[in-house]
Amino acid sequence: MFAVVHTRASIGVSAPSVTVEVHLSGGLPALSIVGLPETGVRESRERVRSALMNAGFEFPARRITINLAPADLPKEGGRFDLPIALGILAASGQIPAESLAQYECVGELSLDGALRPLKGVLPAILAARKEGRRLLIPQANAAEAALASQDDVLPAGHLLTVCEHLCERARISPVPPAVPETGVNAGPDLADVHGQSVPRRALEIAAAGGHNLLMFGPPGTGKSMLASRLPGILPPLTTEFALEVASIHSVAGLPVRDGEWCQPPYRAPHHTASSVAMVGGGSSPRPGEISLAHRGVLFLDELPEFERRVLEVLREPMESGEIAISRAARQVTFPACFQVVAAMNPCPCGYLGHPTIECQCTPPQVLRYRAKISGPLLDRFDLHVEVPVQNGEVLMKRDGGGESSAVVRDRVYRARERQIQRGFGNAALSGRELQAHCRVDAAGEAMLSAAMERLGLSARALHRILRVARTLADLDGYDHIGNGHLVEALGYRKLDRQQTRNAQVSV
Repeated sequence: MFAVVHTRASIGVSAPSVTVEVHLSGGLPALSIVGLPETGVRESRERVRSALMNAGFEFPARRITINLAPADLPKEGGRFDLPIALGILAASGQIPAESLAQYECVGELSLDGALRPLKGVLPAILAARKEGRRLLIPQANAAEAALASQDDVLPAGHLLTVCEHLCERARISPVPPAVPETGVNAGPDLADVHGQSVPRRALEIAAAGGHNLLMFGPPGTGKSMLASRLPGILPPLTTEFALEVASIHSVAGLPVRDGEWCQPPYRAPHHTASSVAMVGGGSSPRPGEISLAHRGVLFLDELPEFERRVLEVLREPMESGEIAISRAARQVTFPACFQVVAAMNPCPCGYLGHPTIECQCTPPQVLRYRAKISGPLLDRFDLHVEVPVQNGEVLMKRDGGGESSAVVRDRVYRARERQIQRGFGNAALSGRELQAHCRVDAAGEAMLSAAMERLGLSARALHRILRVARTLADLDGYDHIGNGHLVEALGYRKLDRQQTRNAQVSV
């Protein structure tokens, strides 16, 4: 007696195929599971036995051998309970074995046969669809599955419901596809910010080109307030990108809320976060903050207060858009294409450059404070913007005088449309694309050469200046980069390394 059931493992954000082979033979009653099962899978024998008996099925008094193929792929969790149970029922003739060929299934069983929710259902749905099979899932995952459903996902709350469907006695209705949310983020409005024309302009540039932004200034000037307004001027995610984000949240066990799944994520970890919390990891690798911010914004407040090694692990993902976590048994790659917005004080006491409060820090103290941010990391910020103190007259105005998020969002959309037509986002331009779309005239080349020598700019910083200039041209609706765009882009490099080496630190 032999049966085969198709299911899916969970490795990072992928869902590799697993075949559950069940063989019933003579001998003393026993159940053995082979195929590199971890503890959670080995324990499924007791869950499956109780679930079958409590659901009214006969548990075969035979020698049962269960193989989870391929044998070299680690299997973990309770997601194999349902396919193991169905394999035993099919091998013992209690359900038709041929009905399993067109389905895949995942689900953890309770002792009474009820199906419990799982992590990582969305990647399994997408992978099963590529194989042309329908997927049976727990009812509790139906809302999440609706994001990727195409009438090929079948939710069930109990083992009996699944068996009745396979025996064609009562059909399970597929999960209806979710309607993509096309509305805009209704978060905090940019009109709430009083004054701060230059930081507002930098925020618009960051949104339009996907650039990394570093804001510095005394405490209470509005750095965090500005950062929280960035999602409100970003365009919604495409369906493809929204599914990428939802898949990561599914693997992490985080809920995907209706009406918000097309909005770019916004993550703001505390400065005490560890490197594992930031990039992901653990014995069973899980996505970290940079992956949870995929296709969205990662806000790092009080940047110098983060541990140096935590900040340094961000360098490679900021360039590559992914993070590879290696363990002795496997390597897991999580997507991490995120936009960094960071905020910091200009000095340890925070009041360097304050118009009324005297700074108590010595120049060496300021240098040591800023040296917590390495030159290579600083290079990866396209925009360095001061957020100055605003006087009482500006702050007390009922009308801040600034544009609302809706007005700024329209300009950002138009700039993004120009980038879509070129096929490249400005923040990702490199190599030939950078040369093709960021050309400057002879006067611009001379200006950039002089700036590199005077400011000690690296090649990476030069390329980022060109990308920002390209975004400025897109916001103005120009096909070519003008000298004015270059001058403005250069103005956003206030914290480059050669300036921070100067003992007379200024902002």
